[in-house]
Amino acid sequence: MDSTGLSRQVAGVAENVERVIFGKHHEVELAIVALLCRGHILVEDVPGTGKTVLAKALARSLGCSFRRIQFTPDLLPSDVTGVSIFNQQRSTFEFRAGPVMSQIVLADEINRATPKTQSALLEAMEERQVTVDGTTYQLPDPFLVMATQNPIEYEGTFPLPEAQLDRFFIRLQLGYPKPKEEVDILDAQRVHHPLDSIGQVMSSDELLQAQAGARDVHIAEAVKQYVVAVVGATRSHPDVYLGASPRGSLALARAAQAYAAVRGRDYVMPDDVKALAGPTLAHRLILQPQARLKDLAQTTVIAEVLASVPVELGSPTALRA
Repeated sequence: MDSTGLSRQVAGVAENVERVIFGKHHEVELAIVALLCRGHILVEDVPGTGKTVLAKALARSLGCSFRRIQFTPDLLPSDVTGVSIFNQQRSTFEFRAGPVMSQIVLADEINRATPKTQSALLEAMEERQVTVDGTTYQLPDPFLVMATQNPIEYEGTFPLPEAQLDRFFIRLQLGYPKPKEEVDILDAQRVHHPLDSIGQVMSSDELLQAQAGARDVHIAEAVKQYVVAVVGATRSHPDVYLGASPRGSLALARAAQAYAAVRGRDYVMPDDVKALAGPTLAHRLILQPQARLKDLAQTTVIAEVLASVPVELGSPTALRA
């Protein structure tokens, strides 16, 4: 698939999703970038901002199977992955698949489950498989986990460990709509929810082709070095205790490729890297205790890093293949 065709298809998906998610074009675009990169999404925002609707709208636009898991303190790992049940008639154990065996999985309020249950998603997110009673089961393709958590309420929650956070490709915040957009929401849902009327605009097979097309986007050697320099600068920043890992470098490079493809280009520009640095790297940073006391945000650190790392490209034609 060429970059123009990919960009046209992605624009169709974004337009379809924006029939129910008003005024959040950039956030919808970032969610599609994660899909193109086979990555998972963490949505941090207060209740009622459209996190669940975003996941459902993506699933319907792509014709993908969708399951929602409501994470609670009493949720067990087997409630996520599935369980083997003994069939008395056949005298054998049969595997009853859990809700994670879907193409798009919404892990709602993921930080309300215990660390043991949270860890049930680790193998699924990284290796796209689950192991139950020693037997490994492959997950469907495409596969996306969209997890949500409330950044305000911490009572009765279990913070996500760094290993779990690092497996999320992108972190999003939807935020409140503008007044005009909120009026549009009131009008759109006056009679029925617009989610009920949106249809499929891209098939799963077409999504797999688009994912392959995003990987073919050219990323010049100078841009690769810029990605590594940005990630390296997070490790030496005075307010950062632990910087982004090599998985962060991979995420940033792949996100920049997908973002370029969404823009209709077959090569990556430094501006693509700058646009995706915050969503792909901020949640991977652990700040120093004194930085947290100053209420310093991880996104502020990323902005400082981008301002401090120079872009050295040489000839403009060096960006293209």
